[in-house]
Amino acid sequence: MADPQRTAVIDLGSNTFRLVVFSAGKGWWRRSDEIYEPVRIGEHIGEDGKLGRPQMERALNTIDVFAHFCRATKIPPDRVRAVATSAIRDATNREKFVAAAQKRSGLEIDVLSREDEARFGYLAAVNSTTLRDGAVLDLGGGSMQLVRTRERRADKLASWPLGAVRMTERFGDDLDALRDHVAAELADGAGWLPKAGRRLVGIGGTVRNLAAATQGAAGLPSMGVQGFPIPAAALDELVERLAALSPAERGKVRGIKPGRADVILAGAVVIQTVLREGGFDALEVTEAGLREGVFFAEHLDGDPPLFDDVRRESVLNLAAQYQVDPAHTAHVAALALGIFDSLAADGVFTGDPIERQLLWAACMLHDIGMRVDYDDHHKHSRYLILNAGLPGYSPIEVALIAQAARYHRKGMSELGAFAKLAGPGDDRRLDRLAVLLRLGEDLERSRDQSVTAARVATRNGGAVHLTLEADEGIEVARWAAERETELFERAFGRTLRIEA
Repeated sequence: MADPQRTAVIDLGSNTFRLVVFSAGKGWWRRSDEIYEPVRIGEHIGEDGKLGRPQMERALNTIDVFAHFCRATKIPPDRVRAVATSAIRDATNREKFVAAAQKRSGLEIDVLSREDEARFGYLAAVNSTTLRDGAVLDLGGGSMQLVRTRERRADKLASWPLGAVRMTERFGDDLDALRDHVAAELADGAGWLPKAGRRLVGIGGTVRNLAAATQGAAGLPSMGVQGFPIPAAALDELVERLAALSPAERGKVRGIKPGRADVILAGAVVIQTVLREGGFDALEVTEAGLREGVFFAEHLDGDPPLFDDVRRESVLNLAAQYQVDPAHTAHVAALALGIFDSLAADGVFTGDPIERQLLWAACMLHDIGMRVDYDDHHKHSRYLILNAGLPGYSPIEVALIAQAARYHRKGMSELGAFAKLAGPGDDRRLDRLAVLLRLGEDLERSRDQSVTAARVATRNGGAVHLTLEADEGIEVARWAAERETELFERAFGRTLRIEA
């Protein structure tokens, strides 16, 4: 593999300063390093609008560390992008601070306009979810941005000084006053919000912490918060719970980081009010943030720079990172999907298009665990899928893909710890995914693409006959496929017979 190109994005936020390194190669990209410091540069800004001296000194020290990190890790200066957001943008001594930071670190710092900050948040959200028509919420320490999307395009952009740090300092524990203030701001500047659509996607540290806390309260398995929906009712319960705790106690709640404990309640109330005023049932979370938006703006082509298909790209991206055998996985997918389509056409099952996408994803990713070791590579694949995440897929969809990969060699498939995420029929869906992936893998067991197709025939609602078409002998493929009869019968309620 050729050396990847590395890009460092430095986000000088109102609450946290963060440096993220992105690595990109042919057909793939990933976040490869990250350091951060809760600088709180937007804390205790006086009536004169100036950044405080202690806050500036913390900020300058952190920026200097970031600059040394970039030099030590040999990231070229032209691949370092430092951006500043609300607190620095609005400070009356902004120019003095930026000049001092640039002199001390040697970094060029771009102070983002409200519109640019909203745009980068929009790029992060739309490139990591399937959002088409709806809205994007980006809540930071100093400000909140809302973007309306139409056909994945940014239609309206708006920004308010409603960040978690600012609202905490202004309103303290007076949550009713905070709600009234946010509602008034939205009524004045976002009258379009109730008509934006049914989906609201949220980004930012406050959003991620609230999602993790919601998962913890529900006893859900920990697999990241990408794609996790926070129901409005669950957020209401969490706000009530947090309001009854001291800031120190909030930092002990599962999912709430101690560094956000004192500002998380105000942030939660701001989001709660947006949900209420916009009539949204839930907030859909993405782990991407402004940093990813900056990276996407440089990494992707187009205006705006968008992935054509987020779900497809996330699967291909993960597969490319682990250098799976593309000819083998593509053929496994072709065989498995061919059987899926034939079974659906014969009325054996409904052939849901979403389930077909999940099967394709599992086929493409089932062997990525080989990069760890051949032994137990099905388990390694599961781990990598769950922990790398698949933007564009919901948590239960990721779990189904991972579990199908886990059972692509042997065993009777089960949801296990992910049963709490599952809906009606997901256990049988996993059975279908696992056995069809297995059949695709079995027919390609010799990894030579010798089995070119598998024809399905059903007779009077009875057994399913699978006839193999091949350029060479089918002994290996037939031997492997004949072991799947038990799981096939559980998945489809039919007997499976393999024929030449």
